[in-house]
Amino acid sequence: MQGTKLYVGNLDYSVTYEQLQELFTKYGEVRYVKLFEDRGFGFVEMSKQAEAEKAKEELNGEEFLGRRLKVNEARPQKDKRRRHY
Repeated sequence: MQGTKLYVGNLDYSVTYEQLQELFTKYGEVRYVKLFEDRGFGFVEMSKQAEAEKAKEELNGEEFLGRRLKVNEARPQKDKRRRHY
């Protein structure tokens, strides 16, 4: 793993920003949380790579609010600009 940003999927739609931040704070300092409540996923950025790795290892596949989490390193965002020919 090379980054500190994690993708968190299969979240219950009722999960809150605070709940997700609290869950990841157990593994280190959380820089930010971006939650897409109506889509069941979000992103969490940890302050250090080692913290992100530990959170990924510990939380991937674990049950949280009745659902098994999917935690992976976030992929770089694709360029959304459209090309006009």
